[in-house]
Amino acid sequence: MANLRSVKMLQIRRAERCDAEAAFDIRFQAIQNQCSTVYTNAQVMAWTCVPLTDKYRSWVENDYHLACVNGLPVATGLINLQSGELEAIFVLPKFMGQGIGKKMVTHLEHLARKAGLAEIHLEATLNAESFYKRCGFTASAQAVYNSPSGLQLACVPMRKQLVDLTDLKYLECRAIR
Repeated sequence: MANLRSVKMLQIRRAERCDAEAAFDIRFQAIQNQCSTVYTNAQVMAWTCVPLTDKYRSWVENDYHLACVNGLPVATGLINLQSGELEAIFVLPKFMGQGIGKKMVTHLEHLARKAGLAEIHLEATLNAESFYKRCGFTASAQAVYNSPSGLQLACVPMRKQLVDLTDLKYLECRAIR
């Protein structure tokens, strides 16, 4: 089993269109491995047994980031810098629990801060809620995620402040003077 002790280099980079198959496989393996503990087999199958489409390839090309270990993609993630939503945080099962997911979230938070976002949000799968809490997110009441393919899954909406709101009020007061 690979682990970070044997990793020569972890790099997070923008994905390219040619990375779509690797990203799709990471997604498939992560969902099959982790989500089957909290969702039904029927839900997991409906979620993962979909074809790789040109729309997905474009999404990867335009929005995805990949964490690569020694040049091989092992995790995905994206942030929509208009809405502040994090999505598609998936890690290959044999690399889970080694800090790669946390590094991806930190990378995406950095991009959000750089873009001037004060807050980011996501819809966590039930199995990932505790991971995001450890990353500093706060949870709302359980809700329903409606996937683009029409699948409905229980999820936990979560948010994270990137800017201390008391600092913002102080800065606004100083700007008014």
